[in-house]
Amino acid sequence: FPGCGSERLFSQIGMATLMMLRHSGVQTVLPPGYLCCGYPQTAAGDAARGKQISVDNQVLFHRMANTLNYLDIKTIIVSCGTCMDQLLKYQFSRIFPECELLDIHEFLSIKGIHLSARPGVNYIYHDPCHTPMKQQDPLQTARELLTSEVILSDRCCGESGTLAVSRPDIVTQLRYRKLEELHKTQQAVAGNTRPARLLTSCPACQQGLQRYQEDTGMTVDYIVVELCQQLFGKDWQQQFLRIMRDPQSIEQVLL
Repeated sequence: FPGCGSERLFSQIGMATLMMLRHSGVQTVLPPGYLCCGYPQTAAGDAARGKQISVDNQVLFHRMANTLNYLDIKTIIVSCGTCMDQLLKYQFSRIFPECELLDIHEFLSIKGIHLSARPGVNYIYHDPCHTPMKQQDPLQTARELLTSEVILSDRCCGESGTLAVSRPDIVTQLRYRKLEELHKTQQAVAGNTRPARLLTSCPACQQGLQRYQEDTGMTVDYIVVELCQQLFGKDWQQQFLRIMRDPQSIEQVLL
């Protein structure tokens, strides 16, 4: 389930998720494009609209389960913590029996996917308020995947979906504290030969953390995108597109 943020806001996240799923050797089924989970509407106060979106999506997933009943679908993958929180209410076990809802990073960690050790590389990880990693400590998962030291950058980034535009007075204070925290974590890795990379696992957080780039000099990206860049090179997106344009790589099913 790509979600709005990983499909429209930062499409490289959705691409990297699919690339790593292919790399892990599993068959992946995508629902029709541009599905919202319903959380933004609920959080904005339109509970009726949020519920309707959730119900419509569950009906769609039931149709997928019936159409693809020859497949043994055991895992629902998300790449967004907000989507994770909403999809936990979807009662997937009634749609795909004995299935498990997992974040892409935890799924890859379970599969044993990780980078080769890279001496001198340090990462700073921002754990979202809506953390999608529920199985173990997210920092531990990040360390296992990156095979490197990962330092936690505490505090909310201040984006929080629509909070940044609805309450800028509150967000300004949150950002001030977050900037202090980012500077502190930068100082902790100041003696390394290569600059630390700032990573997260939430599209909204990625958008929020980009606002600190001018003050910190750090760009921000997703863990799964970093995995693709290190495993397949800087042209991994072009590689992905070549694979996906191969007619034998994709099977389209009418629901």
